[in-house]
Amino acid sequence: MADLTPLAISVLALLEERPMHAYEMYQLLVSRRNDRIVKVRPGSLYHTVERLAGQQYVRATGTERAGNRPERTTYEITPAGRAALVQRVETGLEKFVYEYPTFPVVLSEAHNLDADDAVLRLRRRVEQLEAWLAEVDETLGRARAVDVPEAFLIGGYYVRHQVAAERDWLTTTIERIESKDLEWQPREKQ
Repeated sequence: MADLTPLAISVLALLEERPMHAYEMYQLLVSRRNDRIVKVRPGSLYHTVERLAGQQYVRATGTERAGNRPERTTYEITPAGRAALVQRVETGLEKFVYEYPTFPVVLSEAHNLDADDAVLRLRRRVEQLEAWLAEVDETLGRARAVDVPEAFLIGGYYVRHQVAAERDWLTTTIERIESKDLEWQPREKQ
């Protein structure tokens, strides 16, 4: 079975709920705030649906047109798509794969900045993380208020704890830089 991208996993999971067209998938991903855990753009979503159809993981069930809107094709998940989704979720849960994010790289090179500049930029990141945490908390709170089952929210809880851990670590690191507990040696300017 093909390795599924995060967006492909999301598409198959949506179609596991019910058949729908790509624009409806996009609207659901955004309204559920899944766009915070899966990078989704309308063009990439349409391309993903087409690729999944080519792999026979989804199939078209009909086309409709409402008023002046463009024609929309409704898709459903196939048995092969369901099997691929389950397999990808199983392996994704049990197998750790380091995904090489950019932040550890730039953090490793932060010593190239003056300490005050690095602290300023880290504080800005902490502010952004705090804003994101507030948004995640609000989204999770709204979901709980309408009795969304907790099993559907665990990805959001994971992201919340991951972002909170980064914020807390950065706050401690800033304090260590400012107190000189963390020796800061920017490269000498030539």
